[in-house]
Amino acid sequence: MGIEKPLEPPKNGLLVPDLVPVAYEVLEHWKVLIKGLSQLLNVVTVYGCSKCSEVHVGPVGHRIQDCRGTGSEQRRNHHCWVRGSINDVLIPIESYHLFDPFGRRIKHETRFNYDRIPAVVELCIQAGVDLLEYPSRRRTTPIRMLGKKVIDRGGYVEEPKPYGAEDCMSLLAELDTYGAQTGRLPLPTDTRKLAERTLKAYSTVRRGVRQLMKKYTVKACGYCSEVHVGPWGHNVKLCGAFKHQWRDGKHGWQDATLDEVIPPNHVWHVRDPNGPPLTTALKRFCGKAPAVVEVCVQAGAEIPESYRPMMRLDIVLPDSEEAQLVA
Repeated sequence: MGIEKPLEPPKNGLLVPDLVPVAYEVLEHWKVLIKGLSQLLNVVTVYGCSKCSEVHVGPVGHRIQDCRGTGSEQRRNHHCWVRGSINDVLIPIESYHLFDPFGRRIKHETRFNYDRIPAVVELCIQAGVDLLEYPSRRRTTPIRMLGKKVIDRGGYVEEPKPYGAEDCMSLLAELDTYGAQTGRLPLPTDTRKLAERTLKAYSTVRRGVRQLMKKYTVKACGYCSEVHVGPWGHNVKLCGAFKHQWRDGKHGWQDATLDEVIPPNHVWHVRDPNGPPLTTALKRFCGKAPAVVEVCVQAGAEIPESYRPMMRLDIVLPDSEEAQLVA
């Protein structure tokens, strides 16, 4: 109708003051989570299948025949276990860092001009966290929109130069799982306290990200795992999912969910790590849990109440012979 509608923060480019402390809290616990997992992986063993995306936490890989990877028919659906890393526990979801989320959209030809950082970190930066290595534009006057078209964004501002390559690498070692993967952290002195602190950081990060996503827009592709933090999705043509030729490689953007930004990556729950491996016959009696929770529980942390029904701890595991007699 040609009528300008007043926008509320953060839709008008301004920050939400009440969510700035939440963003700082999420970023600090994100550092604790990555550092804690890097240390716990020296105590708890993680396996990943080299043929599919299955992950298992335990001393030995399970024997459940549910592999659908290459050559699974010859292996009778058994997994090919190899030693895993922190990226198998905490799946890295990256996003483009934008100096001005309401500025120029990222095109396919200019995609290399933008850094890729974890989506959680980019969400915290847009919510008010100031990092010298990744600056962000802070507006004092709101933008004006007519429908879906921006009619006044306050002009374009040139992005400042990077703070320094060495400083960026040191920061990524704390904020990115790839940086934690390259460095060898010492063995923890008290594994149980470290596991409880890591599990608390994981729950705090998920709770804080859920609270930030209620205000700040996060887009996810409906065909692949690409995530973009900002009011609009980018125009990079790198989607290779179902019928990407019809879309010229463009992503199908929609509102993201919490599990798309922080994938839980469910794994089978092992009640007794020193016991026999899980088998296909006892598959329906076993529960599942997020990989981060399973690592912390096997390291000595107490099982949270919210994950007990998912782990199916109230079900008694029968013997392999008794499983055939259960109705």
